[in-house]
Amino acid sequence: MAVVRHQIPLARLINTGGPKDLLQEQTNNSGLISRALTMMGAITPDELSKALVNGDWTPFDRDTVRMLMGLFDTDRSGTISFQEFVGLWKYIADWQKVFRHFDRDQSGSIDGTELAAALRQFGYTLSPTILSLVEQKYSSFPNAYGAPGGINFDRFVRACVAVKTLTEAFQKQDQDHDGWIQINYDDFMKIVLAAP
Repeated sequence: MAVVRHQIPLARLINTGGPKDLLQEQTNNSGLISRALTMMGAITPDELSKALVNGDWTPFDRDTVRMLMGLFDTDRSGTISFQEFVGLWKYIADWQKVFRHFDRDQSGSIDGTELAAALRQFGYTLSPTILSLVEQKYSSFPNAYGAPGGINFDRFVRACVAVKTLTEAFQKQDQDHDGWIQINYDDFMKIVLAAP
């Protein structure tokens, strides 16, 4: 049974230092976003997708952009207003610091060992089998043999949020806290499909 905390403790990791390349690249793109927000008052998912890039200049994964829109489009308008964007930008900046902290080899991606360390720090002790599945699902660069090749920034955020979301959904069903639940198929599908 996994021992978990209810919140990913980002505040503990905010002042980790390290290279500032990811933050600088995102800051450069913030000009594009600020102009779009000024001209239109809001930014669409497509505009957000074009503005957000990883440290290796690859665009954010569409599912990650969709997750961010779901988290920060608080008025459910389908766009991000300036106020919503302020929260989104802080969230990304905080996650960049977390990413740099756990990217021990400074490769620009998170490998299985780094992912395990990050999730353990957040209070999630996953079995090697589940950890491997998470790594495979969110890997950005599978090698020729299908093995994971590393998780880039945006997919790392999504992987951590998915583990948190699924764990909280499981805990909600685990009324007696014994690590076992019994649910019907519809409830199971709701839990899985609601995860990022």
